[in-house]
Amino acid sequence: MKIADIEFGKYPIFLAPMEDVTDEAFRLLCKSFGADMVYTEFVSSDALIRDVNSTLRKLNIHDAERPVAIQIYGNEVAPMVEAARRVEAARPDILDINFGCPVKKVARKGCGAGMLQNIPKLLEITKAVVDAVRIPVTVKTRLGWDENSKCIVELAEALQDCGIAALTIHGRTRAQMYTGEADWSLIGAVKNNPRMHIPIIGNGDVTTPERAKECFDKYGVDAVMVGRASFGQPWIFRNMKHYLLTGEPAQPYTFGECMQILRRQVLDSVERIGERPGILHIRRHLAATPFLKGLPDFRPLRIEMLRAEKLENLLEILQRIEERYGTM
Repeated sequence: MKIADIEFGKYPIFLAPMEDVTDEAFRLLCKSFGADMVYTEFVSSDALIRDVNSTLRKLNIHDAERPVAIQIYGNEVAPMVEAARRVEAARPDILDINFGCPVKKVARKGCGAGMLQNIPKLLEITKAVVDAVRIPVTVKTRLGWDENSKCIVELAEALQDCGIAALTIHGRTRAQMYTGEADWSLIGAVKNNPRMHIPIIGNGDVTTPERAKECFDKYGVDAVMVGRASFGQPWIFRNMKHYLLTGEPAQPYTFGECMQILRRQVLDSVERIGERPGILHIRRHLAATPFLKGLPDFRPLRIEMLRAEKLENLLEILQRIEERYGTM
């Protein structure tokens, strides 16, 4: 599979763009476990052209991440075009436009999935951004605004006509947020539309190697994108790639190896943004990691782990967890 001139191997697995998650440290970690492409956190076009420091930092990318995409969002043509030009200067491999974020603070401003309520403006922005830059432009969106407006089959054709190089579809409407099951049948309908010739990337509920293979085999997508399933288990990319290429489950990591990876995430986070912010940032990964779930009498230690505010204390708690459960 290719996006423009970027060649991917068989069964590409991408790390989804996620705010407060896909910072440089996490992207590099997922890349080391086999993610074929990674995406930055969302970059607000308005904040970028105002030179907001926290937004400018999101443009920092490392050669070891490549291929890497920077994702922007906004609801007006001129700021999106200017933001696209600034992103191009940061030298990502791909510029991605976010027409899929469902969170209220984004969508209620008509940005992200909010653009699905104004398809003409969505297409106007897309065409203007494609024309403004020389790097490949891709789009990530959803099935539609709600159950009564699932427009993705027609929208995909219109976006392709704007000149995008690939399309990622999350199999839910904006109204669903992240509830219910992702509807991959409509993703498959887009992929199997004979008029479509750009790569189609499927997203939504890809949580296991078996499910990843089913998405490729049943719906014919060119790549799958993994989002929340990577929380607390960046090795999911290694597990998926191994299964997809061999048909066999990957050798599972030991408890101690998983703990070592979590420690690495903690230390990378603290080093990048400081002790307290780094610990707050990493809590969602600690809370979500599956290998800590179901441990007997773990609740008190879990609460202690998620309340720790000092690096020394958190590392000591992680050590106690490993000593207590590592030999089970």
